Amino acid sequence: MASNVSETYRPRIALTSYLQEASWGVWNTTAAILPGSYVEAVVAAGGTPILLPPLGTDESVLDLVDGLIVVGGPDVDPSLYGEAPHPATKPQPLRDRHDSALIRAALERELPLFAICRGAQLLNVVLGGTLIQHIPDVIPDSKSQPAPGVYGEASFTTTPGSLIHHLLGGSATSPCYHHQALETMPEALRVTARSADGLAQAVEATEGGWLLGVQFHPEQNPEDLRLFRGFVEAAASYRSDQTTTMKAMSPA
Repeated sequence: MASNVSETYRPRIALTSYLQEASWGVWNTTAAILPGSYVEAVVAAGGTPILLPPLGTDESVLDLVDGLIVVGGPDVDPSLYGEAPHPATKPQPLRDRHDSALIRAALERELPLFAICRGAQLLNVVLGGTLIQHIPDVIPDSKSQPAPGVYGEASFTTTPGSLIHHLLGGSATSPCYHHQALETMPEALRVTARSADGLAQAVEATEGGWLLGVQFHPEQNPEDLRLFRGFVEAAASYRSDQTTTMKAMSPA
């Protein structure tokens, strides 16, 4: 089917971001920031990145973009899934509220949604799932967070017929950095990749638009942009479909 989006059009990709203390030059103050690896991956995959700070949340901004990436970051507040906090759990409620609102709005619009690490965990919680708050309590020899600021490596197998299987094949590896993980899953999600220790490494929607949540950090592997390219292609298709619908609704 012919696309209604110009071949030179770069899909507009919204990314959630941090609001916290940061340093640059002579300054040290609160800033809206995001690790450059996310932005670089979106650009390399053919998209135009647009950062959304966790203040002034306005879900209608998603009407202006073609896809949403919910990035990694601090722990999800366990009160959102009915648990008391583990001593190692360090939530950031401001981001929870902001990112949750955007996730819900993206799902309502069937906007392509790529949820990474904490993003996948929050997606799971928003839809009714729960989390393992501290993986070493369940898997003592886990290498998912080897040391502060040091990425581990996740190796996993994928489910045939799934989105991630189509993009990565039957198995793959990726950098990872997390001490929490998906536990129970809501009916709206299905696990489509697992590591040998049994942890869910990817989830997808049981119905609806393009949706992929991954527990690992694909943005940390610039040599393998297959997931980002697949996401940006889905965003381009979404914009094409929206353009077609708008033309059909316009008076002759």
